[in-house]
Amino acid sequence: MKTRQKPARIGIISLGCAKALVDSERILTLLRAEGYEIAKDYAGAQAVIVNTCGFLDSARAESFEAIAEALAENGKVIVTGCMGGDEGALRERYPHILSVTGPGQFERVVDAVHRAVPAPHAPYLDLVPAQGLRLTPKHYAYLKISEGCDHACSFCIIPKLRGPQVSRPANDILAEAQALAASGVRELLVIAQDLTSYGSDLKHAASDWKGRSVRARLPELARELGRLGVWVRLHYVYPHPLADELIGLMEEELVLPYLDMPFQHASPRVLKAMRRPRFQDRTLERIQNWRKRVPELVLRSTFIVGFPGETDEDFRFLLEWLEAARLDRVGCFTYEAVSGAPANDLPGAVPEKIKQERWERLMAASQRISAAKLKDKMGKRIEVLVDEVDKWGAIGRGIADSPEVDGVVHLSSDLALEPGDLVDAEVLRTQEYDLIASPLQILRKWRSQSPPPANHSPTRPAATKPRTR
Repeated sequence: MKTRQKPARIGIISLGCAKALVDSERILTLLRAEGYEIAKDYAGAQAVIVNTCGFLDSARAESFEAIAEALAENGKVIVTGCMGGDEGALRERYPHILSVTGPGQFERVVDAVHRAVPAPHAPYLDLVPAQGLRLTPKHYAYLKISEGCDHACSFCIIPKLRGPQVSRPANDILAEAQALAASGVRELLVIAQDLTSYGSDLKHAASDWKGRSVRARLPELARELGRLGVWVRLHYVYPHPLADELIGLMEEELVLPYLDMPFQHASPRVLKAMRRPRFQDRTLERIQNWRKRVPELVLRSTFIVGFPGETDEDFRFLLEWLEAARLDRVGCFTYEAVSGAPANDLPGAVPEKIKQERWERLMAASQRISAAKLKDKMGKRIEVLVDEVDKWGAIGRGIADSPEVDGVVHLSSDLALEPGDLVDAEVLRTQEYDLIASPLQILRKWRSQSPPPANHSPTRPAATKPRTR
């Protein structure tokens, strides 16, 4: 009598940004295709993968803590991700880890799993759905279009960790996006270190997509994504002239009127010390022109205060710039020295107390701006994508809300809602960060391909107060 083979189970801890999350999803997809099962806890795993983040020292500390915990709770640990580039240092600190690989080295991770936990018997290909395995909810997904970065910002070590930019061909991206949309994904969050430079390493070469020639260039790619009938949200767009073309796509309602544009600062002197890419001059004028073309445009950005050499005058300039720009979403970080970053050698270190004071002042200013914009939402109708449902109601996001980093919309009604539903709602009131709204009708149930009702003509939302991470 044959005994049933015990299934091979692998656990994974994914740390860091959405780009690292996509890497974790690809690793899981490869493993699931070979018949591995995904464990939900240490006890059920025969080995654990830790996908690390090493962008900031605080992120490195979190990664160290995760590795130590996995070793203590499980014992068989495979380390990958940004911190994998310094294998010697990791092995010196954790001599019992099984394998160390850098970011994007998916096949080497799978090989390490094979050595730690032999692969189960030959699986059927349909163990993995066409869209692969994901760690996000069923109705939204991150779509990474390139890896690495060609910029040389003085505070950042991403190019050292992940290498130069490597873009995917347009048809490869579109095939993944189409599979995601077919699986019920309502929102594609397009990510890269710098979306606007997508395809430059390919010399913007065209590839065939359903009989059409599509160049590896962001506007052309975004136009094709917009034809899939899902929300297309663009993250990490630099203030490059190409952004003007994206505004045109928003006018055509092919992509959401939302841009995540990491300005980092406004003072020309600080930006020069940061070695930020050009095109940040005349930004205020360009923002005004964008809003004239697309009045509902939502702008999100992040800033660093306390950068070496930042003076009181530089910080005042930044505050004045914020008041003029009236950004909808603002995230802010105090400068943190990152091992290996050129900025560490700059003179004029700012004391921690002053960094914190500047952070508080900047966030207070952004809150005032956001609160003023929130008032404009009262009584208006917005489209809301439902994320969660519980006994008290539902939580969703409007066109102006990216998951995890922006506000949410609290929905209370007798409608039978489920995650992935798209609803038409009226804003009743606001909280400090979020909106309270009443659903009027379900525009589209999850997986349904039916168009919205003919009488549907909502006012698109303005801004809510952002959460910062």
